[in-house]
Amino acid sequence: MTERGPQQAADESALYVFAVCDTPDPAALGRLPGVAEGAPPRPLRFGGLTAIVQTVRAAEFTDEAWQARMSDPDDLERCARAHHDVVSAVAVSCPTVPLPLATLYHGDERARQALLGETGRFRAVLERTAGHREWGVKVYAPGSPVPDPKPAPLRAETPTARSRPTPGAGLAYLERKRGVQAQRERRHEDALRVAEAVDAAFRNLAASGRRLRLHSPEPAGQGRVQVLNATYLVAEHRTAELDALSRTLRDETGAGIELSGPWVPYSFVGEV
Repeated sequence: MTERGPQQAADESALYVFAVCDTPDPAALGRLPGVAEGAPPRPLRFGGLTAIVQTVRAAEFTDEAWQARMSDPDDLERCARAHHDVVSAVAVSCPTVPLPLATLYHGDERARQALLGETGRFRAVLERTAGHREWGVKVYAPGSPVPDPKPAPLRAETPTARSRPTPGAGLAYLERKRGVQAQRERRHEDALRVAEAVDAAFRNLAASGRRLRLHSPEPAGQGRVQVLNATYLVAEHRTAELDALSRTLRDETGAGIELSGPWVPYSFVGEV
């Protein structure tokens, strides 16, 4: 639960929570600045677990301040990157549950009370994700787009001829258009089958997987249509198998397959 009000005194402080883990390396945070100037990120113990927190000025995270940040892409990206940097640094040393961006409480004790109530869920997530990393997989349909049919050319020998299309031209055009449409449909069905096959192959390797919303088609001329956007929770000792599987699937399907990671398992922590 995030405790954030419409207005806060300029000198009032709040506690920003980045993540929950077991026993992090004391040196993991290094000199990371966190999401705000002032006090650096630090550990906060509760119920046998550790929260990674930072004391911040409450006025910088009011509802109004956060709405302004959401409308400023540069400021929002800075905050998101700072949050991710802290989570990633801690995750190097021990299993970590990242909390959503801008999770705040009114001080240490309020944070402890709230987090203690979720101890069981935190431990379950830590157990499920221990020794695993998140990998992203994007799949693009094989081949190039089908071109639109061109109308049959008109004869232009005489003024009278220019006014009449070639006999049968309209029917031929419609038949070509139907053929192109049928070809598009076949290609679409083939692409969906490829997406299902790739997803099934990665799920056989992974401990868990999630399919995400597809990205919009790329700009004209690049000719790539995304058919799968997914993320998988994979045991660290199976990373080499993941790379080999990607190469095999590229060769077998002809699809463009992009692998990204490893990441902290943001997609597999559930609602915490």
